[in-house]
Amino acid sequence: MNKEDIRIKRMILHILDATIGMPVLSDTELLYGSETAQFVREHIAKIAAGDDAKECRFYQEESEIFKMLREYDDENFLDISKSIAGALYEIMAGNIDIPSADLLIVRFKEQESEYLAILKMNYKEFYTHRTMPVEEGEGNSNEMVRHKSILPSESQRLSEAAIIRLDDLAVWVIEKKYEVNGEKVNYFSYLFLKCSSHLSHKSKLSIVSRAVESVQKEGFDESERFEKQMRAKRILQEEIEENGGFVVEEIGEKIFDDQPELKVAFQDKMEKYDMVKEKIAPQSENTVRKYQSQHLFTDTGIEIKIPMEQYKNPRSVEFITNPDGTVSVLIKNIEHLEAKL
Repeated sequence: MNKEDIRIKRMILHILDATIGMPVLSDTELLYGSETAQFVREHIAKIAAGDDAKECRFYQEESEIFKMLREYDDENFLDISKSIAGALYEIMAGNIDIPSADLLIVRFKEQESEYLAILKMNYKEFYTHRTMPVEEGEGNSNEMVRHKSILPSESQRLSEAAIIRLDDLAVWVIEKKYEVNGEKVNYFSYLFLKCSSHLSHKSKLSIVSRAVESVQKEGFDESERFEKQMRAKRILQEEIEENGGFVVEEIGEKIFDDQPELKVAFQDKMEKYDMVKEKIAPQSENTVRKYQSQHLFTDTGIEIKIPMEQYKNPRSVEFITNPDGTVSVLIKNIEHLEAKL
């Protein structure tokens, strides 16, 4: 995409500063001159021409952004931009690691194609000066102050943005992982846009795990779910360790072998990601490490970590369901205990 061919039609700027506690949404489009237009064209061209952009496709049934843009009309540009900004801010507000930013939404044309750009301009911190009058006297006092809401310059690459071709809703994304619910994820594509690219094995494994957990949460009550979740994690670990991975459809058969309705529910979730026939074969030790042990958290604040090989050995650990419905964990045949400060 040649920046000289980019013709900007409309722009709007929304402030997504998590420290304020609410988004500051603009009610008017941005008035811009040649310098501002050049600034925006530079950023759009960098995204389109850079190696960081990945082509994605929307999960059409799940993506609210897709649904908005499927019915896009320039007359609704203002309202759609507000809805897009509000959806992004909702995710940001619940996850403090995601940086605050100004969100610049741009409607533009390049050659014969029409586009919408969503540019998340994360704040930079820089020092600047400030002049204050001297009290009880004449003159000025010059000070240095740190400004926390500086936008990226033309020469800097944005780390989070999307360019969407309105003709067919093809989408190109650049993004950076941030911590969400204790795990670093590509929230911009996965949670905000709800689109997929060529996923890594790690991402695919995470999707399968969350789908299994979701189906079990819907299909079992709390007393059953504990055991079913541990069993599912054991099956995943065994498949990875013994076979190097698994086919999604087959792992569903094993985990939900005696619950056909849950098997169907799991497969339905995988169909949304077009992953039913997917082969998942993680290679990195870091990817599969969490499947090598069972992590248990009690309502009384106790945490227990059991290596999977010990969990599968009835001589090492036993789970006992008491008559009152509570669960006891019996750790057996301990030869040595050690406490660490």
